[in-house]
This record gives sequence, C-alpha cells and structure tokens, in this order.
Amino acid sequence: MFQGSASEVGKSLIVAGLARAFANRGLNVRPFKPQNMANNAAVTADGGEIGRAQALQARAARTAPSVHMNPVLLKPQSEVGAQVVVQGHVVGTAKAAAYQAMKGELLPRVLDSFTRLRSQADIVLVEGAGSASEINLRANDIANMGFARAADVPVVLIGDIERGGVIASLVGTKTVIADDDAALVRGFLVNKFRGDPQLFADGLEMIERRTGWPSLAWPRTLRRCEPGLTRASRTAACSPIQRYLFPKTPSSSYQSPSKRSAWVGRQKSTTSGRSPG
Repeated sequence: MFQGSASEVGKSLIVAGLARAFANRGLNVRPFKPQNMANNAAVTADGGEIGRAQALQARAARTAPSVHMNPVLLKPQSEVGAQVVVQGHVVGTAKAAAYQAMKGELLPRVLDSFTRLRSQADIVLVEGAGSASEINLRANDIANMGFARAADVPVVLIGDIERGGVIASLVGTKTVIADDDAALVRGFLVNKFRGDPQLFADGLEMIERRTGWPSLAWPRTLRRCEPGLTRASRTAACSPIQRYLFPKTPSSSYQSPSKRSAWVGRQKSTTSGRSPG
C-alpha cells in the first residue's frame, strides 16, 4: 500500500506507473483506493462512479475500471459536506463530522471490494488518501493505516522533495503515528527527485536512522515528452518511472502468479549499498 506523508506527493502516478510496469511483465494487476475525494468521477461499464485516478490506473494496468477499485468516493458539495458514493452508487450525503461516524460501517464494504480484486489479480496496488500522519482522522480510518491494519497489507510511505521539508515530513510521520501503524511501513520513497543524488545522501541516512525504515527508491521528476519524438527518443527523454523504482529487478523478486495477494515492492538496489538514484 502506497501512503503519503502529505497530499499531492505523487501516489496516484506511482501506482499507475507500477501498474503498467507489472502489466508489461505479464502480471494481472488491479489498482485499489479505499476512499477517494473528488468531484471529477469516471463512469464504469455498469454505470457506477469511481475516482478518475483509479480509472487511469486501470488503463495503465490494461484492465477495465471497476467500482471495486474505489469503493468509497466522496464528492464535495460544500466545505463541510459531501455526497457519499459506495461501490459506485450514491448512498446519501453527510457532513464531515457525521461521515467520521459512518466510516466504521463502510469498512466491511471496502474490505469486500478489496477481497474481490485480490481474487482476480496477481498484484493489487493499493493507494492511500491524503496523509498517513493525519492522526486526528485515525479513529475508524478506512483510507490509510486503518485499512492497512484491517487488510493486513504492508505500507510504503512516499515523501515529496519538490515541495521542500521532505526530511521533516517523513520523520514527523514516524513520530506522530502509533507504533503498531509504524510497524506496517516497509520503507519509504523520496519522490520527484531532481539533480545530483549524492547531495541528498546525508538526508537519506538521517531519515533511515530516525525512522528505522529503509529507503526504497528515489523516483525522479518525469521530463516533459515533446510531440514528434521517435519512440526511441521518447523513451530516452521521458525517463519511465519504473526505471527508477525497480532497476534490473530479477523476476524472482515478484510474487508468484499462483500466490494471489496484495504486493508491495521490497527490492532495494545494492549499488554502493544505497537506494537507486
């Protein structure tokens, strides 16, 4: 499960990139986001609504979008209220405070959708929502650590270096979340990296030392693909995200297709004993 130390750290794109990378390896992939908040919804073949990000991820995985890929969709109607869509269909509206009480009732529906996808796929790539450090929303949580605990899935935490403060963001998340939640984290990514990775080596070491979590990858900011490039030039210019996430990963690192479960990459580069740059 990919969770963020803040909103907008790049969770959706990382899941989409991995979905395409694994699909290209012949694996049956499904994206999953327990709870999403967006007014811009996509419509599935059966007329249900899901977040657009999950529709994009389904396309990346080369599979049809399903309401079970985003079982709870919140469509804001004001600063304090939203329409609640469950497994593709509107079940009502709720103010923010009232919705917090509803979440416990929604968890079984969320787990039902996750179980359905897991039965269909070799890999389920789960995306969290917002920030894992929002401990004020932890009670009855279905979007981040609450779901991870209920579904017993490992977590990768993503920080965004582009906005600044990524060290404090990742270390701060470890500081404020419960020990049982922190134990689910298998490692972290520093996303949207630019420039010379050696200049951030001390920063990575500090994050690892303060959190006890290993660094898994430094996904670089994707360069803009200019129109008119040949396929070979486009490949060189656009820096596919999977190149940075899993360079030269042996096939033995992947879950056997016969063992259907949610999967989170644990492969680390052995180059100079550091994570890929």
